[in-house]
Order: sequence, then C-alpha cells, then structure tokens
Amino acid sequence: MNHTKNLIGITLVVILSLLAVFNPYTDKYMLGLKNNAMNVNNKPNELLNKIEQAAEKYNIPPEDAKIDRVWYAMPGYNGLQVDVEASYKMMKKDQQYDERKLVFIQIPPAVHLRELPPAPIFRGHQEKPMVSFLINVAWGNEYIPDMLATLKKHSVQATFFLEGRWVKNNPDLAKMIAEHGHEIGNHSYSHPKMEQLGEAQVREELIKTNEVIEAVTGKKVEWFGPPSGGYNNKTVEIAHSLQMRTIMWTVDTIDWQKPAPHVLIQRVMSKIHSGAMILMHPTEPTSKALDELIVSLKAKQLRIGSVSKLLDEERVMKRQDEPHSY
Repeated sequence: MNHTKNLIGITLVVILSLLAVFNPYTDKYMLGLKNNAMNVNNKPNELLNKIEQAAEKYNIPPEDAKIDRVWYAMPGYNGLQVDVEASYKMMKKDQQYDERKLVFIQIPPAVHLRELPPAPIFRGHQEKPMVSFLINVAWGNEYIPDMLATLKKHSVQATFFLEGRWVKNNPDLAKMIAEHGHEIGNHSYSHPKMEQLGEAQVREELIKTNEVIEAVTGKKVEWFGPPSGGYNNKTVEIAHSLQMRTIMWTVDTIDWQKPAPHVLIQRVMSKIHSGAMILMHPTEPTSKALDELIVSLKAKQLRIGSVSKLLDEERVMKRQDEPHSY
C-alpha cells in the first residue's frame, strides 16, 4: 500500500514538473526575467559607451615646446583626456550621462620649454587664453603703489623686471612688489645696450642684478628682460647659462610717450591675443589705465598671470558649470 502511494506521489511530481517546463506562461515569465537581467546589465554599458564617446570627442593631444621660425622659443601646452573610470564613478549612482560630471586629466608634452636651446621668448602658447603684464622698472617710483593697489584689487599677478641699480637705491619699493606676490625678473644692473657689451660685461650686469634682487627680496630670478629689448645671440646664451630665459613682448603700451589712458587701452586691446606679453612701465598713463585695461582683458575671457604662469604647460580649464569647449 505504501509502495503504491509512493509511486503515485512520484508520478504527480513528474507530471507537475513537465507542466511547469512546457507551460507557455512559464516560458513567458522566464523570458521576462531574462530580458530584465539584460536591461540591468546593459545600463552600465550604455553609460560607459556615452562616456567613451565623449572621451573621443574631447581628446586633445599635447603640443611640444619648439623653436619657431617667427616666434623663436615657444612653450608647450598640455593635452586633454577624459578619465573614463573616474567619470563613470561620478555618474554611476544616477545611471545618467551628465557632461558636467566628466573628469578631465591633462597630458603633458614630451618636449618642455626648459629643454630648448637658448632663444628669446616673445609670447605664450597661442591657444592658452592668458596674457601677462611685463612691468619694467628703472624709474617711476611715484606710480608703483597705485599700480600695486590696482593689481591687488583684481587679484592679478604680474612680472616686474627690476633694474639692479634701482633695487639697490629703492629696497623698500622692491620689497613691496615682492610682498604683493608678484614675480621678479632681471632688467640688467645699469640699463645699458646689452647687444653692445662684451661677454664679461653682460655676465656682470646679469649676476649683479640677480644678487641684489635676491638679497633684498629673497626671490630667485628666472627671467631676463633686456633694456629697450636690445640683445644678440650671446646675450641670450649668457642669460641661459645663468638659468634665465630671455623675455621679449608682443604688445607694447608705449606708455613712456605718455599717451592718454584711453589711447593706451585702445592700443593694447586692438592687438591683444591669447598668449600675449604686454610691456609697460610705472607711468602716469599706465597707472590711470590699468583698472580699465584689466576689466577689458577679462571681458574677452583672458586670464592675466605672471610670465611663469603664462609659459607653463598647464591647460586653462573652463569652470565646471560651463559647457565644455576646449
């Protein structure tokens, strides 16, 4: 009797199992589960695909520093690349592609400015939306405090090229410039025509200036701005041997001619470009024009930085809340 009951039970289990396997509703249910699993698995793939597409779109290769036939020594510029893994982590929670959450990394060039042979530098990289003020100081003491106040008001760092003799005679003003956080460059010791000097004289002018600047301000000098822009190959080579690059300019205020402030501003803005180095002095026109000039430059989406900042390879990135356009 028990044996018969067991057989009946086994038979019912087999029949029910067969019905479950071949039941069309069961097939539909299992297919639904399978499709849901595929959809869940595909969501991350879709997100990754979009991020990878963005990575291709925004990939910009770095540019090496080089010696240009027109502009001589030209700095390199970092490339740009989307960090796919970091970007995915930023968007993973919501499973939604959001361009504002893309994470970018900068890729440095293979050749750097410091590796180039001696050559003057006239400008920064043409794609870097930044300019620099080169302020040559051998006179004009009365205008320096006002210019420093204007630069501070706008959080602008400039590069002051100081004559060594001036630093020796005006240590307090030299310290004031340095204490405001500005970069200090070498403008020779006695403002001679550097291209007319012998090698020993060039070396003496540069070394004496570096020594007095460092003694007074504590700043180590990296840049040499020749008086009146006068130089020859030997001047540049000697400066290079002293670990200094020779800096020229691309936009001249010609402020020593004492133009009206609006003329000075128009002169600069009509010639301005990304990577420009703007030459000026502590003069009355520059002191009066500086505030409006800074506002005008920033209105053109140009940042203003020291020579070192302009010539470094760091790519200028847009704010996080702006559409990406590099």
